[in-house]
Amino acid sequence: MDIIISTSSGQPIYEQICRQVKGAIAAGRLRPGDPLPSIRALARDLRISVITTKRAYEELERDGFIQTVAGKGSFVSTQTLELAKESGLREIEEHLQAALDLAKQAGMTLEELQQILLTLNEEE
Repeated sequence: MDIIISTSSGQPIYEQICRQVKGAIAAGRLRPGDPLPSIRALARDLRISVITTKRAYEELERDGFIQTVAGKGSFVSTQTLELAKESGLREIEEHLQAALDLAKQAGMTLEELQQILLTLNEEE
C-alpha cells in the first residue's frame, strides 16, 4: 500500500492516511478482504508515530472502511466500495459548495463558474 505523507500540507497525518486509504478503496486498488499493514509496520514505513497510525485505523474502522480482527490484523471491510463512493461524493459536494460560495462573493454567474470547471476538465 503506497501512502505519501506531506508535512507541509497543513492536513493532519492521520487524515492524510485515511484519505489515501479511502481513495485506494474507491479506485479499486484495495478490495474487500484485503489486509492492511499492521499499525506498527505502517508507522515504521512512514516514519511516523504508532499513535498517529492507530488513530487513522480507528477512524477508518469507525467509518466502516476497515475491520480489525484481534490477532489477525486489519482488513478492508466488505461494504467499503459504496462507503468510499459516498465519502468521495460528500467531499466533492463540500468543495463545490465552497467554490460556489466564493464565486457568489466575487459576483460571478453560474455560467462563468461552469466555464471554469469545463476549462479545468479540458486541461487534464
